[in-house]
Amino acid sequence: MSRIGKLPITLPSSVKVDIDNNNLVTVKGAKGELQQQINPEMVLTVEDGVLSIERPSESKEHKSLHGLYRSLMNNMIIGVTEGFRKELELVGVGFRVANTGQLLELSLGFSHPIFLQLPDEITVETKMERNKSPLIILESCDKQLLGQVCAKIRSFRAPEPYKGKGVRFVGEHVRRKSGKTAASE
Repeated sequence: MSRIGKLPITLPSSVKVDIDNNNLVTVKGAKGELQQQINPEMVLTVEDGVLSIERPSESKEHKSLHGLYRSLMNNMIIGVTEGFRKELELVGVGFRVANTGQLLELSLGFSHPIFLQLPDEITVETKMERNKSPLIILESCDKQLLGQVCAKIRSFRAPEPYKGKGVRFVGEHVRRKSGKTAASE
């Protein structure tokens, strides 16, 4: 039995879960609404405020899907109740960030600024304080979309190992390398 898959999910009173005939699960809560298509072979049941997922057989495919769908359902429920938050910091001289609504403008040391249009499901906030690295704060109820947008922003200038410059998550440790050493002769 999958250790993750067999754990039941307790539904908060503010969350409403609908399961369609085609195993399309819709979760509604205070922060928004999320949908996820589930493999039709998996059996989802909601009883007494508890969501449980059961698999039809002990095959390797069903075992892997069991844990996957339980994690996806749990993340959806956490997302519509509490939401997810990621913070990115820009480390480097002259690195700046600004936003106008859902349009994010990044100055990352290139000859031109980078503009990124963010999806409507994500709320963005930028902070520029004196003597501190600029911050990008992203919030959403969809964990997968939030991670994808963070990865896209980070890909514009990933942190490099020599000076540590680039876009990184707050609290992330960048492993540093030593530079060139002088010739011994």
